[in-house]
Amino acid sequence: MLNTVGAVVVGFLLDALLGDPHWMPHPVRWMGQAIGTLEKSIRRIFPDTPQGNLWGGALLAVLLMVQTFCFSWLLLWLVRKVTPLGAFFLESWMCYQILAARALRDESMKVYHHLKAGDLPAARKAVGMIVGRDTECLSQEQVAKAAVETVAENTSDGVIAPLFYLLLGGAPLGFLYKAVNTLDSMVGYKNERYLYFGRISARLDDLFNWIPSRLSALLLILAAFLGGQDGKGAWRIWRRDRRRHPSPNSAQTESACAGALGVSLLGGAYYGGVWVEKASIGEALKPVGPEEIKKANQLMYLAACLALLFLGGLRVLIG
Repeated sequence: MLNTVGAVVVGFLLDALLGDPHWMPHPVRWMGQAIGTLEKSIRRIFPDTPQGNLWGGALLAVLLMVQTFCFSWLLLWLVRKVTPLGAFFLESWMCYQILAARALRDESMKVYHHLKAGDLPAARKAVGMIVGRDTECLSQEQVAKAAVETVAENTSDGVIAPLFYLLLGGAPLGFLYKAVNTLDSMVGYKNERYLYFGRISARLDDLFNWIPSRLSALLLILAAFLGGQDGKGAWRIWRRDRRRHPSPNSAQTESACAGALGVSLLGGAYYGGVWVEKASIGEALKPVGPEEIKKANQLMYLAACLALLFLGGLRVLIG
C-alpha cells in the first residue's frame, strides 16, 4: 500500500520534472499501434454490419484492456520476485508514463506564448495540436478559449482520473484506465466508420470517467478558493452548467473552470468543415485571453496536488 502511494508520488514528480519527451518510447503510443493492428484484423473477421461492428468493437476493447492490465501486472510481479526495490522504481516509472499534467501544461502554454507575441497563425497551429476542431480561422479569443477548454477537460482525463486509478489499484489499474481512454480517443467517434464499432469504447470511457470527472470538478472548485480565483463562481456555474454537454462527463470540469475564471466556454465550432452546435457554459464576465490559459494551468496543477494529497491519504488510511 505505501509502496503504491510512494510510486504514484514519484511518478507525479517525474512527470512534473520531465514531461513527455518526444524521443522517449511511450506506452500510449504502443496502445495506439495495437488498436490499429487489432482493428484491421477484427474488421476482416466480423461482417460490416451494425451488429458486426458492435461485436467487433467490443472484442477490440476487451482484448486491449486484458492485454494491457495483464502485461503490466505480470511485469511488476516478475520484477518484484527478483527485487522489491526494482519493482518500486519500475512502478514509479509506469505511473509517470500514465500522467500527462506536464505535457498538457507545455502544449497549452505554447498557445499562450504565441498569443502574447501576437503571432495568431502560430497560435492557431499550436492549438490545432491539442484540439479536434478546425483552427484555421479562429480569432485570438477563440484560440485562447480552445486552449482553456482543453486544459479544463483534460484535468480529469489526463491527470485526476489517472491518479484516482493509480492510487486505487497501482500501475496495472492505471494502465487499464489509459487503455480505455486511448480506445475512446481513437475509435469512440460518432461518424460512419466508428458509430457502431467504437460505441462500446465510448461507453466504457464514460463509465470509467464518471466518478473522476466529478471529483475533478470539486477539486477545481476547491483549487479556485485556495488559489485566489472565483471559488463561489466555480461552484455556482458547476451546479448550473455541468450537464450542458452531450458527454455525461466533459462539462463537469469545464463548467467549474469557466466559473472560476469568469468566462464563457464551449459553444459551436467547425469539425472537419462541418458546423457542430454546442451549448455554451459559464458567463462571459470578461473575454478569454492568454492569461486565462495560464490561470487554467495553475488550477489544474493545484487540483492535481489536492488529489494526490486527499486520495493518497485516503489510500494510506484504508490500507
